[in-house]
Amino acid sequence: MPDVEEAQLVGLFSYDNLVHAVAGATGSVTAMSVFFPLDTARLRLQVDEKRKAKYTHEIIAEISQEEGVKALYRGWFPVISSLCCSNFVYFYTYNGLKAVMNHQPAGALKDLCLAFMAGVVNVLLTTPMWVVNTRLKLQGAKFTGEEQRENKPPHYKGILDAFRRIVRDEGVSALWSGTLPSLMLVFNPAIQFMFYEGFKRSLTRITKQALNAWQFFLVGAVAKGIATVTTYPLQ
Repeated sequence: MPDVEEAQLVGLFSYDNLVHAVAGATGSVTAMSVFFPLDTARLRLQVDEKRKAKYTHEIIAEISQEEGVKALYRGWFPVISSLCCSNFVYFYTYNGLKAVMNHQPAGALKDLCLAFMAGVVNVLLTTPMWVVNTRLKLQGAKFTGEEQRENKPPHYKGILDAFRRIVRDEGVSALWSGTLPSLMLVFNPAIQFMFYEGFKRSLTRITKQALNAWQFFLVGAVAKGIATVTTYPLQ
């Protein structure tokens, strides 16, 4: 039994887990950097329902015209920092749990449970960064709704200043505001990884060889699509 526990501990803090975490964080940062204007348009539409433009390309054009092209990348660094930390925590936790539970047979339920637990850990550890990230990203935004204009967030000098002022003015608990809804959204990556791991095992059995990069990409895209459609009402 001690040997099994030692092997599980080694698996939890292995080099492979670190590689998976770094790869996941790097991939997410690259993807978000490329599609950041789309995320800006999404956030504006969510917080400013009175905006006339309702389609992504219209919102992007409107923001560029009213606030300049740079406004599409406002808050890029806080978002990237949060995303990098979030995905590092998620992938490290998920692969660490896989290593610890390696003695149990693989299956959809196991994949779902491990991915869900990794998501919960991720949310509890990184929610403060996402709270600060949202505040910073909305700085300087021009809102059309009267309520949004009256309740605009204060101007922060940076990430550390935002942390300090939120804790000072609203209390430490404010850094975890929205935690419950975020925990509900954990089902998205959980379902994604359940299908991802299942598709990988099925393709490996069919091809009887290791998957190549394009097959990994396709499997990941299909799994993400299924998870997004399934959990869209929660978002």
